[in-house]
Amino acid sequence: MANRLAQTTSPYLLQHADNPVDWWPWSPEAFEEARKRDVPVLLSVGYASCHWCHVMAHESFEDDDTAAYLNAHFVPVKVDREERPDVDAVYMEAVQAATGHGGWPMTVFLTPDAEPFYFGTYFPPEPRHGSPSFQQVLEGVTTAWTDRREEVAEVAGRIVADLAGRSLVHGGDGVPGESEVAQALLGLTREYDEQHGGFGGAPKFPPAMAVEFLLRHYARTGAEGALQMAADTCAAMARGGIYDQLGGGFARYSVDREWIVPHFEKMLYDNALLCRVYAHLWRATGSDEARRIALETADFMVRELRTAEGGFASALDADSEDAEGRHVEGAFYVWTPEQLREVLGEDDAAFAAAYFGVTEEGTFEEGASVLRLPGDTGPVDAARVAGVRARLLAARDERPHPGRDDKVVAAWNGLAIAALAETGAYFDRPDLVERATEAADLLVRVHLGEVARLTRTSKDGRAGDNAGVLEDYGDVAEGFLALAAVTGEGAWLEFAGFLLDIVLEQFTGEGGQLYDTAHDAEQLIRRPQDPTDSATPSGWTAAAGALLSYAAYTGSEAHRTAAEGALGVVKALGPRVPRFVGWGLAVAEALLDGPREVAVAGPVGGELHRTALLGRAPGAVVAAGEGAGAGAEFPLLVDRPLVGGEPTAYVCRHFVCDAPTTDAGELAGKLGG
Repeated sequence: MANRLAQTTSPYLLQHADNPVDWWPWSPEAFEEARKRDVPVLLSVGYASCHWCHVMAHESFEDDDTAAYLNAHFVPVKVDREERPDVDAVYMEAVQAATGHGGWPMTVFLTPDAEPFYFGTYFPPEPRHGSPSFQQVLEGVTTAWTDRREEVAEVAGRIVADLAGRSLVHGGDGVPGESEVAQALLGLTREYDEQHGGFGGAPKFPPAMAVEFLLRHYARTGAEGALQMAADTCAAMARGGIYDQLGGGFARYSVDREWIVPHFEKMLYDNALLCRVYAHLWRATGSDEARRIALETADFMVRELRTAEGGFASALDADSEDAEGRHVEGAFYVWTPEQLREVLGEDDAAFAAAYFGVTEEGTFEEGASVLRLPGDTGPVDAARVAGVRARLLAARDERPHPGRDDKVVAAWNGLAIAALAETGAYFDRPDLVERATEAADLLVRVHLGEVARLTRTSKDGRAGDNAGVLEDYGDVAEGFLALAAVTGEGAWLEFAGFLLDIVLEQFTGEGGQLYDTAHDAEQLIRRPQDPTDSATPSGWTAAAGALLSYAAYTGSEAHRTAAEGALGVVKALGPRVPRFVGWGLAVAEALLDGPREVAVAGPVGGELHRTALLGRAPGAVVAAGEGAGAGAEFPLLVDRPLVGGEPTAYVCRHFVCDAPTTDAGELAGKLGG
């Protein structure tokens, strides 16, 4: 019998629709039911491609006895963290404060007033490694609720008060300057892994936003050390197992320091951020490898994640069926020497094993290896590599594919739009710009729809029920601004402005601080507010970047002031935790550089426009168009005539403009190109 989740649009909730657990989606009705029955709420939070969420579901939520006990003593509520990042953030903060660590699946017990009083993550079916079994936890919570209610209420009250007292210490007055940026660079240098690239130890995550900061810092200051860290990190990831050497695209993270064995799920946001970073690395260095990885990652997103409606799906699962029909992690991606021989024959299999680092003992589990480029094979025959890769890819395609989380998340599609638009423009791939435009159209049509506020998710062309949060507004505006620069279509600038006006009205507090949820959003036990960049830019720094670019395009003082107010937090956090405010530091670099405003009176896609897009000046904005109507599309083009009838570029910053130029080489020089 299906439970209440069968009516939802979330792929994660739908995975649980046939559980014997009588799940409720997050709703006032669920808490009303708990109040009526006088029982606690079990809140279980996860996402569709989460490996341990699947394990706990199989062990506990599909078990009839566990479900019967749960249904009798609790109101069980299931939340997809990707649909409700606000609910996830509030309770994850409580879990981390109480236990010192967090993660998914997240398991929290709440009073009917939604106040948390007991926490955990994954609970096993039997006690192990010092962790109680899920059944023991359920029984313990039930006993406490029944026999020690005052104690439970006191604990819940204390936790809520503690969370309320953690209001953000705003970064004080002023924007990050040279000294904060220099300290941040020093901090990154200290945490840099000289041997393997990247920052910190295992598990190692792809540091896309920190690399973006390093590239911008190099462009502005010429600091070779910053470029070296960026280039070496990108090279190590591109040759590691974290990168899919056959199909393109990056896995979520590496379980080791050397980038050899990934956690195999592939997320849209990682691939969008990394595609853009490799394109920018190519722009800075001309590296063939960076160009290849940017294009292969763009092609992976279009091939594997694009939905029928033109948006981009959230993720591919880590797990899939192996040859024995077991559902295991990485089965789709890994190879044994024997499997290579079956597909390639003896000679080519030996060649492929050496080239891709496939060993007899294996680098992963059960003698299988993750393909990577260990690089100790000496010069290789490129045509032979291409042939081997094509045959392995075709053979892999016959394997059972990992599941796909089909929901379209506004923020992550914004990141993909920016990446595809720029990659398409740099490498003369108009098809990629078209894919970016189609995704942007979907966001306007479905996610903005009639209500003129952004909806966080959609599936199969139908908008979900959850309001967009700050990262949705910031990242979608970023995507629209990148699309405006590449296409010369001012409508995207207007849509970005519309979203950013909502940021100013609904998400902005005192002293420039920003909130993750709108003023009129559902009130949770605490209003979430997190300025740190983790797997994606925080809503706070994403909004700061988009506000700054929009101000450069339009001259809007209100947007510039809001961007500067938001960057106060980067002044505070940049020197202390640079790894966790990478995008904020990248935006600070744009502010320190101006950012520059480039107006190209001339054809979209012409030589001057292309030169402007390839300029390395951090955060430079580009408006292109010709004729009297161009100024209506972009304020930057007003009163910018052709000089001598030739396409002409104007570069301004800090209210000062250079002399106009019709020469592409001169323009490149003005933009650090």
